[in-house]
Amino acid sequence: MAVLGLALFLVSLCGCVSYRKRPTRLYEKVLSKKMTFDAGIVPGVPFKDGKWDTVMKGRVIWATQLYKQGIIRNIIFSGGAVYSPYYEARIMGLYAQQLGVDAAHIFYETRAEHSTENVFYSYQIARRQGFKSVALITDPFQSSMMKRFTRRKFGTPVVHIPFMVDTLKKYNDIDPVIDPSPAYVQPFRSILEREGFFRRFRGTLGAFIPWENRRRKRARPL
Repeated sequence: MAVLGLALFLVSLCGCVSYRKRPTRLYEKVLSKKMTFDAGIVPGVPFKDGKWDTVMKGRVIWATQLYKQGIIRNIIFSGGAVYSPYYEARIMGLYAQQLGVDAAHIFYETRAEHSTENVFYSYQIARRQGFKSVALITDPFQSSMMKRFTRRKFGTPVVHIPFMVDTLKKYNDIDPVIDPSPAYVQPFRSILEREGFFRRFRGTLGAFIPWENRRRKRARPL
């Protein structure tokens, strides 16, 4: 499925999401204000059938481009071995290195199993590294779904820079080859075997995040 196919898929999921206007507006705001960030957080996507899918490809390539532009100085890839026996974060890091990102500027978060956890645990890594500014680098649909969570739950703003589908079309032919073995996990049990639907749904809503302030459920500033 090409990147254009991904765009149509996102629109079909939620007609209220403008997959062109919002990402373009947010990116232009970053450029106009000359904003830069210590790190970009990239949520994971399952690695299946030995290759990345269009969503992972879009997220990794966009993060790589922002890194090369100097908009983000480091990348935090996030994602455990959730649906397949590969750490999603590690797989994305392997692709990013093939695309020219210095390994010294890549950090891995392999605990998260849901998008809310991707941001929370990556935010904790940013704190431990002394980073003071972070951005969420993902697809337009996930960014839209996550904007309320990131706005309410973090003391330091998590700025969204979703990828622009039309811009990514020119990267359609990029398809680096990686050796996925460093990301392989054994023993492995899919989350579908470990958890029922309702527990997974609660996890998606952030029910199991270990907030420092359990009453307010909000992370302190970086």
